[in-house]
Amino acid sequence: MEDINNILNTGEVPNLWAIEDMEEIIGDIRPLAKEAGLYDSRDVLLKHFIYLVRSNLHIVLAFSPVGEKLRNRCRQFPSIINCCTIDWFDRWPNEAL
Repeated sequence: MEDINNILNTGEVPNLWAIEDMEEIIGDIRPLAKEAGLYDSRDVLLKHFIYLVRSNLHIVLAFSPVGEKLRNRCRQFPSIINCCTIDWFDRWPNEAL
């Protein structure tokens, strides 16, 4: 849940990539950044990579609204509420509210 919260909030998971992997990602993203007219620096390329990930990533989460567990989870990971679109398929029971 913490990783999903970080993805929703910042677009990345801290320490997900090894240094070698980051260098490969930067090399792969360089042509796309040039097409977009961006400056060729490491920071700009990483920001462009995160922008592309955030633009193209879709996450579907399904939660059961019964009991205290969902309420406690939402308090621990606020981006799940603040950075998501919530579709209600069924009416929530009063106990969940």
